[in-house]
Amino acid sequence: MKYIAIAALALALAATGCKSMDEQFPNPNLPTAESPVPPSLLLPRIEYDLYNSGDGGPFSQVQRWNQYTISNDSYYGGQNQYNWTNTASLYTVLKNVNQMDAQAVKLLGTKQNAYSALAKFFRAYLFVWQAQRVGDTPASQAGQGLANLTPAYDSQKAVYARSLAMLDTANTLLSGPLTGGFSGDMYFTTTTQWRRVVNSYKLRVLISLSKRALDNADLQVPQQFATIVNNPSQYPLLTSNSDNWVFQFNSAYNTYPHTPNDTYNARQNSGAPYLSLTTATQDPRTFVTATPAPSQLAAGKSVGDFSAYVGSSPVLGLSDLSTFSNAGRYSFTNFLRYYGSVSGPEPYILLGYAEQNFNIAEAANRGWVTGLSADTYYQRGINASLDFYGLSNGQALTIGDAAGKPLGTATVSRSAFLANSGVVYKGDNTAGLEQILNQKYVAFFQNSGYEAFYNWRRTGYPSTFVSTGSGLNANGRIPRRWQYPVDEQTYNTTNYQTALKSQFGGVDDLNQDTWLTK
Repeated sequence: MKYIAIAALALALAATGCKSMDEQFPNPNLPTAESPVPPSLLLPRIEYDLYNSGDGGPFSQVQRWNQYTISNDSYYGGQNQYNWTNTASLYTVLKNVNQMDAQAVKLLGTKQNAYSALAKFFRAYLFVWQAQRVGDTPASQAGQGLANLTPAYDSQKAVYARSLAMLDTANTLLSGPLTGGFSGDMYFTTTTQWRRVVNSYKLRVLISLSKRALDNADLQVPQQFATIVNNPSQYPLLTSNSDNWVFQFNSAYNTYPHTPNDTYNARQNSGAPYLSLTTATQDPRTFVTATPAPSQLAAGKSVGDFSAYVGSSPVLGLSDLSTFSNAGRYSFTNFLRYYGSVSGPEPYILLGYAEQNFNIAEAANRGWVTGLSADTYYQRGINASLDFYGLSNGQALTIGDAAGKPLGTATVSRSAFLANSGVVYKGDNTAGLEQILNQKYVAFFQNSGYEAFYNWRRTGYPSTFVSTGSGLNANGRIPRRWQYPVDEQTYNTTNYQTALKSQFGGVDDLNQDTWLTK
């Protein structure tokens, strides 16, 4: 018996000796087929990527392309040139969205859950993000993994139609009842807040279709817009800045792009397209975002004089920009506000109440929604932006130089600004539309990704936006789209080439408009 026991022990040791440590002692924190990653862990990854992977945040290259800030030093400030080629892709995010959806259904046993509802919104967001950059793009067959490695391209119009339908479904699902809990969200605490964002985002998508609204009646763009605005119980919208979809910065992990230790403010001028609008109307946001130009102060102007704030233009080359900036000709970013702490002065808006109001004002101006005053929503948008900065009548703002040294104070007058002839609404006509779009551009300062650029590309406003000149790139003009992702060219070649032939004569041309903006 003794020998039998020894033999059995030897066999057991031999069997375990062939297994790795991971097999013998499995890590309980790693997912398996029996214990997949819960949707509550996938959700914050997706949400972070929507901010970080898409548009870069405040004071990024995107915001230079929006012409809010102008670099005068390529090493410390970055490039102003519109030198993009191939677009990035968010299909990795789409895979996580699909996985979150699948795991939620597996865990909860139904599609009637918050994660699956949000998956509808995220998919629509991702497909619109891609289509507005390149044109036709894989959508209905995208994200299938090994089941389909060469997805067909959907027309840009079909992508928008499908995305609008998904947004409608997301709103319906979020209205409940929903099965299971909802946790892991880094943006909101309730699905009601998300429902407002979904519907507000749908207004953004619909207004982006303004050039196709009348010649594509089957999309019912004006009708869909009016349905949302006229049915607040069925389609709740953002009600104030407290409903904004924002990314919060903090001192531990997600710090603000500028900090008190950043000494390169003198390499970053305020943009003339922005400052020329704010100074012309005595807009107090001038004092919030910029410093007075040193040469203007040297000439005897006060820090409260709007004409002392002078922006620079990306049409100039970096050498001239550097020379003129060193000579004190231009304003810089407000150091006291934007370099004051590692957590920043404000969150980053992905979608906000001010924009929603401007979108409704534009729709009313265009005649999409009857019975609404474009002026009312235009004023609400302006005031929402002023409130975001905490501006009030009689407020004294400390004005500093490019290094943050206090120079004096400027007094805020919201009333004078709102009564300015350039701000008072000129009616439901082209002049009124330009005012709406100008104020939307001002409100987009350092937030909302490429929306400032997309609105200019769609409408031509603001007219202060610089669109031609040698400083922009070798061609001296801003591209109208991005080229397709390299992976599409390499691994989905046939469908990629077919899409080019049907849209751009076979050339992946940056300077051609897509269906959206032709």
